[in-house]
Amino acid sequence: MTGGVSACPSCGESIPDPSSNSGSAATARFAIPRVVYAGLWRRTAAYVFDSLLIGILAELLIGRPLLERAGIPADNPWVLTGHSRQILAINLLLTMIGWLYWAVMESSPWQATLGKRLFGIQVTDLQGRRISMARATARHFGKMILIGFILIPFTARKQAFHDLIAGCLVVRKN
Repeated sequence: MTGGVSACPSCGESIPDPSSNSGSAATARFAIPRVVYAGLWRRTAAYVFDSLLIGILAELLIGRPLLERAGIPADNPWVLTGHSRQILAINLLLTMIGWLYWAVMESSPWQATLGKRLFGIQVTDLQGRRISMARATARHFGKMILIGFILIPFTARKQAFHDLIAGCLVVRKN
């Protein structure tokens, strides 16, 4: 760095020193956006919102109708812990709905579920780009290791275990 100016390693174009007052237009052109990582409580609130939304919709649109069709009483709170083929099929269907909701929404142009949008956060890869469906899938199933959420306050970029294994960040929207 000579005279407060360095060069872009990719294209070789000069980058002015942001601490200098000269070249403010050029400095704005090269401004690097500040990344704010989403903390545990904001992420938890978004997750609870999404879980309640999916749970209520799945219960009303899928659970009750399928239980009625299978002749299984829905008033038993332990109904989905049974081992019949019907119960296993319903549990598999509910698992697939959760996976599709989280993975499709987080890999979409929104980069967020409805809960994440509500709380102003989104999922990115480590370079701030949109994640793929495969990465969103790895992230979703990594959440099954619940103790991994405890890592959020203790990592520099507030990553949970599922973020680390999928190479993702959860950031506040600008």
